[in-house]
Amino acid sequence: MRKLLLTALLLSAALPLAEAGKLTMRVLDADSGEPLPARIYLQNDEGESFFPESLTTAGSALPYTEQWVPIAGSSELHTTVSPHPSYCILPPGQYTLQVERGKEYIPFVQQLDIGAEDISVQVTLQRWSDMASRGWYSGETHVHRRIHELPNVMAAEDLNVAFPVTFWTVRSDRPPDLSPSPLRRQGPSPFGPREDAGSEPIIIDASHVIFPRNTEYEIFSIGEQRHVLGAMFLLNHQQPFARLAPPVTPIATAAHAEGALIDLDKHSWPWSLMLIPVANVDLFELSNNSVWRTNFGFRTAPAVPPPWTTLERSADGGLTEWGWLNYGFEMYYALLNCGFRLSPSAGTASGVHPVPLGHSRVYVHTGPHFDREQWLQGLKAGRSFVTTGPMLEVTINDQLADHQFRVDGPGPHRFHVQIRSTSLHKPEAIEILVNGTVQHRLQPESPASSHGCWTITAEQTVQIDRTSWIAVRSVVPQQDGRRRFAHTAPWHVTVQSQPVQPRADQVQYFLQLMEAEQQRSAELLPEPAQLEYQQAIQVYRELLERAE
Repeated sequence: MRKLLLTALLLSAALPLAEAGKLTMRVLDADSGEPLPARIYLQNDEGESFFPESLTTAGSALPYTEQWVPIAGSSELHTTVSPHPSYCILPPGQYTLQVERGKEYIPFVQQLDIGAEDISVQVTLQRWSDMASRGWYSGETHVHRRIHELPNVMAAEDLNVAFPVTFWTVRSDRPPDLSPSPLRRQGPSPFGPREDAGSEPIIIDASHVIFPRNTEYEIFSIGEQRHVLGAMFLLNHQQPFARLAPPVTPIATAAHAEGALIDLDKHSWPWSLMLIPVANVDLFELSNNSVWRTNFGFRTAPAVPPPWTTLERSADGGLTEWGWLNYGFEMYYALLNCGFRLSPSAGTASGVHPVPLGHSRVYVHTGPHFDREQWLQGLKAGRSFVTTGPMLEVTINDQLADHQFRVDGPGPHRFHVQIRSTSLHKPEAIEILVNGTVQHRLQPESPASSHGCWTITAEQTVQIDRTSWIAVRSVVPQQDGRRRFAHTAPWHVTVQSQPVQPRADQVQYFLQLMEAEQQRSAELLPEPAQLEYQQAIQVYRELLERAE
């Protein structure tokens, strides 16, 4: 990708003036007329990408050229620009200009005919959603962009909060360090070394903040021997970690003592089901770094899929993107049914994976104004929803997600659900889930707004007769056949002080996976790590004893 970028830049620099045209672009808010930062795609009719530069020294333009894994059609080639004019010297030809900004603006697309004459394009982006005005602010928890890039990129993506990975390790015998991108397959990172900027928040402005000290343990080998365990993140910790993993208990204990959050990268890693009870994981990525703007790539199905559900597959048997997402949903629901209090999060691994920053994101409610401490507390508690596109605001009995209701008596107990869903396309359905099962599937009709988006309001009564959790999700088909979703964190209802009842088939599945993983790793892991698997297995066995 770096070679492609350099080729495009050298080509434009070498063109004789008579054979090149200068394209100048300004991005403006359609309502206010104010300049906007944005993400720009510029491609000729042969599929070659070009990368604008800032027209002024006060501005910035950052090219992003990523194809970390060799998957056809999954290169992410764009430039994020500050709210200043940008330009590109282009050979004559037909071009497509596409400009986007986060999730709340309608993408702009224009066909351009470039000749020897200079041309200027004024791009107006129409906002279709304004979640900040409603008290919601966005962030993502799996970021591989460098700290010095983030003021530009976060503004272009309309992302309020970022947790860039500072320290990273991929081996059990090496502590996390600042070495650039240890998993890159194409040589050194084009973004330079990672840096430790300390533990204090970096305030970009009144509503944008970087929490700069975060660590990823992503274990792919035990010493020199290849042996994949998986990844977890320590978010917003105070001191660098020199501990080796596994075992994970001392790391998790120290992280929590510093007020850090532990984020589960993916549900499908071999050690994930051990981490949840042993490390007391706080966050579960409902949309993770396998979900891209470009073609879906990670299509491998689990060796033993969850037996209680059917995952969508393509004609050749691989998972579709929706199948992958539902695999994650079903694992999350089953873990909630076991009584684990996991709040949803979202991450992209932008900086390593071919995906824009914030393509998947979590919105947290902080009230009328952005407050970084309230945002962190809301992320941990689950006063939030995760989205890859649509917006979803829900209250139950006038309470936001994370509320814990306590009721007496046998029931049924009635709860009033109020839903406001907005999206650029008509929702396929809005679903109310109780303990992972769709109790109500709403398909209300609503006319599109003047900006072409769909705003749907709905109310529904949910009946609960035992301890349960409730969540809401919205599913929105796209013109290309893919689906985008929004998914709330859960509300918890405790009836007569009883715990939630696990499902036997789900717990048995978790126990089966843990016992197989313990056997696979037994000869390689140190004794403290083996004991952690035994601890997790014991937790699932105890859950199985009271499961239905």
